[in-house]
Amino acid sequence: MHSGTLQRLFPAAKLDEPLRRYTAWKIGGPADALLEPRSVEEFLEALERAREHGIPVTVLGGGTNVLVRDGGVRGLVLRLAKSLGRVEVDEDGVVAEAGVLYPALANTTAARGLAGLEFATGIPGTVGGAVFMNAGAYGGETKDVLEWAEVYRPGEGVVRMDARELDLSYRHSILHEHPDWAVLRARYRLREGDPEELRERIKSFRTQRMNGSPNKPSCGSTFKRPPGDFPGRVIEAAGLKGTRIGQIEVSPVHANYLVNHGGGSSEDALRLIELVRETVRERLGIELEQEVRVIGEPPS
Repeated sequence: MHSGTLQRLFPAAKLDEPLRRYTAWKIGGPADALLEPRSVEEFLEALERAREHGIPVTVLGGGTNVLVRDGGVRGLVLRLAKSLGRVEVDEDGVVAEAGVLYPALANTTAARGLAGLEFATGIPGTVGGAVFMNAGAYGGETKDVLEWAEVYRPGEGVVRMDARELDLSYRHSILHEHPDWAVLRARYRLREGDPEELRERIKSFRTQRMNGSPNKPSCGSTFKRPPGDFPGRVIEAAGLKGTRIGQIEVSPVHANYLVNHGGGSSEDALRLIELVRETVRERLGIELEQEVRVIGEPPS
C-alpha cells in the first residue's frame, strides 16, 4: 500500500509503525498505517473510507491473544485499546465501547454494586476482543452476561445483534466467520451485588492469575481446552515445559503460556506452537486447537 495514499486518507495515522509495541507478546512487524480513533464516529469513518478505497483493515484491541507476523500487516490497522473507552452504567447493567479493558470494566461495575463481570478481571483484553472470542475465566464467560453488541457490517452499517445472534460458544462467535465485521460497543445485563464482596472476589481472581502466570511477555492462553482436560496439564504431561525455539519458550510456570525472552520472532513462535501440537498428539493422542489468532504477513 502506497504510504502517500494512506497518509492522505488517514492523516492522523502512524506509517510503518512496529506492532510489537502494541502486542502483549512483544512480537510483530510494522503496520502500513496505524490509527487510534478517538471516538466511535471516527472509527466508523475510517472503516468506511478504507472500504471505499479498497484498503484492507485489521482491528486490534489490547494486543493479547494475537500473534502478529514479522512481515507486518498491510493496509490500515485500527487500534481500539485506550481509545474507545467510554462506559455507561445504569441500574441493571453497563454499556461499554469496544476499547474498554475487561479488568477495568470488572472494577467499575463491582464498585457500583453490579455483579456478573468479576471473571473479566482475569482477561487482559478489550470488550471488542471479548465479544469476538466469547472470552471467559474462572467459570464465567462473556455469553453469560452479554445482552447485545453493536457491530459494523460492511454494506449494512451498524447492526445491533443480541447474544443469540452472535452465536457465542467456547472461544467462538459469529464474528470469526465475518472478519470484516467490527464490534463498536456492547451491553451487559448484570445483577445487584454487595460492592465489598465483589471487590474481594475480584481480588481473589487477580491473585490466582498472578500466582499462575509467568512474568514474561506472552499471548496468554495459546491453546483451547481439549475435551475434559486443560491444555497446560496436557502440555506438561507431554514433557514440554521449558522447551524452547529461539527466544520463545514453553513457560516452566504455566505450560499453556509461550513466553518471549526478548527479541522473539513470530516464526519461532509458530514453530514452537506446531512442535507442541505434534508432540502432544504423538505422546498423548490429544489434538490441541490453537486459541491465539495469527495475523499479518510472513517475513520477506
